[in-house]
This record gives sequence, C-alpha cells and structure tokens, in this order.
Amino acid sequence: MKIAECRDALAAALSRTRITADRHTPLGHEGFAILEMAQAYRKDGTTFYRAGDIVNALAAFWYSAGWLHFGISSGYLSSDDQNPFGPFTGPLENLPLAFAEKLGEKTQRYERLLDTARSSVECAGEPATISNDFAGKVLLIAGLYASRGKGNLKAGAYEEALACFSYGHGWLDAGVTCGYFRIMAHRDIFTV
Repeated sequence: MKIAECRDALAAALSRTRITADRHTPLGHEGFAILEMAQAYRKDGTTFYRAGDIVNALAAFWYSAGWLHFGISSGYLSSDDQNPFGPFTGPLENLPLAFAEKLGEKTQRYERLLDTARSSVECAGEPATISNDFAGKVLLIAGLYASRGKGNLKAGAYEEALACFSYGHGWLDAGVTCGYFRIMAHRDIFTV
C-alpha cells in the first residue's frame, strides 16, 4: 500500500466512524478521546506527507490506525464499514533511498518505544473481569505487532517494521488512556 493510499483510506474510515455512547457519559467521553486522537494523528500524518516527510507520515498514519482499531474493537466506536480500514492488506511502498537513514533510526527508536511501553504497564482491572480480559487482548495485539515488526526489521523491511511498531503502540496507548492499564514506569511515553 502506498502511503498516500493509506492516508486516503484512513480518512475515509474515520469519516464513517461514530462514537457509540452519549458524549456526556464516561463511555462517550472515552469514545470522543479515542476518535479525536485517531483524527489528530491522521491530520499530523497528512501534514508530514505534504511537507515531504514521508517517514513521519507513515508512522503517524499507522499510529492513528491503532487508535481507530482499538476504539472499534473495544466498542467505544463503531464503523459503517463492514470491513473497516485495514492497514496491513498488502506490502507497503518502499521509501526512496534518500529516507533510508531517517527510516532506520525512527524504526529502531519505535521498536524500543513499543518494547518499553509494553514492559511499563500492568492490567488495571481485577482478575477475571471483562476489562482485565480486554486489557490482556490489547497487550497481546501490541505484542504481536512488536514481534511482527522485529521480524520485518530483521528482514530489512523497515517500512513494514515502522508501521507495525507504530500500530502496536497506538493500541497500547489507547488502552492506557482508557484506563485499562496502570503505568508502572516511563509515564512520559504515553499520552495520558
């Protein structure tokens, strides 16, 4: 998938996404916060893209997608799409060689960021509660994308790796923001 296609598909998906609860309720407030973050990072990605900073655009779009998919999966958001935007439907475009150094540095930094984030939280809910179970799923998803990103990094697919690390961190950061986790260390790497 080309980065411009990701931008457009993400914008279309966000335009068809709704908050499921009344905004004046705690659930509605959380839904609004999730949708607002997904929209903000899509907008940031677009700004980066227009400025020619396609490395940061790539990271922002996939981070936004992580927030969006967390919101839909958790039930805070709903989508009119039967198949909401899927950022990993095919290989990403290879960025021009001029971006290789920046891409390599950012990808390795985001790998460390996601690893640090995953080790810095613990589930906030009591064992055997629905919220604790969902937090476990969020950690699983973040872990799967960390693992997938590491595999891509090892294979030299830096674009794919950066997308995975950004997407996984979006999921985890959204989970922290919604109170599914307690931050045990490195509070500064989360948006709360």
